[in-house]
Amino acid sequence: MQSALRDLLSDWSLFLGWLLLMLPSLVWVLRDLTTSNAHLAPMMKWVWGLTTLYSGIVGLLVYRFAGRRQIADNRDARKGLRSVAHCYSGCGLGEFVGVVLAVGLLALGNFATAIITFFFAYLFGFLLTVGPMLQAGSDDKRKVIQDAFRSETASIFVMELVAISVDLWLGGRSGMHDALFWNSMVISLSLGLLAAWPVNVWLVKRGIKGGMADPRETDPHAQHHAHC
Repeated sequence: MQSALRDLLSDWSLFLGWLLLMLPSLVWVLRDLTTSNAHLAPMMKWVWGLTTLYSGIVGLLVYRFAGRRQIADNRDARKGLRSVAHCYSGCGLGEFVGVVLAVGLLALGNFATAIITFFFAYLFGFLLTVGPMLQAGSDDKRKVIQDAFRSETASIFVMELVAISVDLWLGGRSGMHDALFWNSMVISLSLGLLAAWPVNVWLVKRGIKGGMADPRETDPHAQHHAHC
């Protein structure tokens, strides 16, 4: 099975097909973020843009299900999905940096690649959580860091365990010049996102994570009409 999947993913046309789906998905999300959902916080706009950039049509579906003011309700599944997308936007960038550094520049083996990739994914995901809170001027910086560690570690661990394992299992010793390298990364990133979703739902249900703001409640225009 592994050999058959690697043969399939070694075709550049598959990656080209993914790009042809990702680009219009990204354009749609960015357009929606500047028109129908321009009220969203700048951080969340980055989250949805990066999520779609990493996962293409999967990112688009995630945004439509959980990220827009047009959602029908704010059940835990949507809260968890917004939470995991926020985590994913940082971890995905960190994973890309780690893999490119370990494979593209240092030509390291799978074990070293896994360690370096996890380090950068955790670092970027953690900073994306802590950074905005510290920038907002939180008085208790130690508590901010402790809360971020408590709320993000399980999500990042599951996400990266799945993403890195799948990437190495499929990509093996492929290099950046191989279609297998890029196709494996695309698949592994999206699988990591989906794997961490139920973890984030669990964290939200127990109040460990907030699930990010309800996009309907951050729309001042909608709130104005609600009070009329």
